[in-house]
Amino acid sequence: MTTTVRRHHDALGPRSSGVLLHLTSLPGRRLGPEALRFVDWLVAAGQSWWQILPLGPPNRLGSPYEAASAFAGWAGLLAEPHALVTDDECDRFVLRHPWVADWSRFAGPGAIADQVRFDREWAALRHYANERGIRILGDMPLYVAMRGADAALRPELFVRREVAGCPPDYFSEDGQLWGSPLYDWTAMRHDGYRWWIERLRRSLELFDAVRIDHFRGLVACWAIPADARTARHGRWRRTPGRQLMAAAHAELGDMPLVAEDLGVITQAVHNLRRDLGLPGMAVLQFMVDRAPVQTSRLWAEDRVIYTGTHDNATAAQWLRTLGEPQRRHLGQSLALAGVDGPRSPWSLVQLAHLAPARTAIVPMQDLFGLGAQGRMNTPGRRRGNWRWQLAPGALTDELAARLRELTAAAGRLASEPRAASGR
Repeated sequence: MTTTVRRHHDALGPRSSGVLLHLTSLPGRRLGPEALRFVDWLVAAGQSWWQILPLGPPNRLGSPYEAASAFAGWAGLLAEPHALVTDDECDRFVLRHPWVADWSRFAGPGAIADQVRFDREWAALRHYANERGIRILGDMPLYVAMRGADAALRPELFVRREVAGCPPDYFSEDGQLWGSPLYDWTAMRHDGYRWWIERLRRSLELFDAVRIDHFRGLVACWAIPADARTARHGRWRRTPGRQLMAAAHAELGDMPLVAEDLGVITQAVHNLRRDLGLPGMAVLQFMVDRAPVQTSRLWAEDRVIYTGTHDNATAAQWLRTLGEPQRRHLGQSLALAGVDGPRSPWSLVQLAHLAPARTAIVPMQDLFGLGAQGRMNTPGRRRGNWRWQLAPGALTDELAARLRELTAAAGRLASEPRAASGR
């Protein structure tokens, strides 16, 4: 098989912006009217993107990054979990989605009908959003859950002597021991990376663009002995991401992907991302340690820039932790960008929008200026994550107008969409 990687088209299109908010952070924590109202708010705020977290069935701690399936949607997100589904609908779904047979074996009676319901409700939301000029940026974890359907029913695709994680870093001096099974890349190569191609196909069926979490794992993975208590004693193992992506491109064509390339990044990772033509990520919280952000290689057009992500402290939290050098560098960054006023969560929102990055994404919590109570996830902490939720009525016209004004000033305003339907 050829290992040539073809350059993909620009994943996210013209200069734009959006908001990061998972479905479980909506009032009610599910699909339905509140999700449609959020789309209407994004339209009023002049946004182009709604970024969400993975949609699979989360683990018992609520993490969507350790889902029970790499393909299935979570029935817990359904607004109408008991809506009628006919046998004919189930049969058609199975024909279009061969993976659902395995999921049904794992999840039990009613699993196929739940996926039909999920696709109905999700398709309705996406259609509503797309009609109004809002695209949805999904999120695909690189790995699967150790006790999920994929590892249980396709054991030949995984190794058992080592598990996934990442080395000591900004988040943890012991690294992160995810415990996810690592792929048996030799077995995957033998069938032309079929499992991965179908996974990408499913993601692109659900979303307008997809962020590949832990993209650097497509070049090398941090392999940790399965009996280890921390990630300290892992080692890097090369992975065939270039061959995988070439095979996927040959079957699926251009794929609108974003590479999450944070952490320990080598030149090989940069080369693969650039050869694929994918935007990488930049996070303002990581960019002010040594100099103004404008001096960073991440202050570039081929990036999606964030104030923070679901794994970071909120902007308000982070600002309270800055030492004097960081405060000085941030002040210089704001001045160089023409941002007036004190260092605040909103000044970081302004800085992200004024950056050269083609796309700017801001967590909803930073638009509100929330502190610790708004944090979505603290890596390394097992409990208390994934719980933050919008209060009913929190999405005001005043906040939408403020964000729209900034978006227009930064040259990111979406073209006028079709009017919303009076929700």
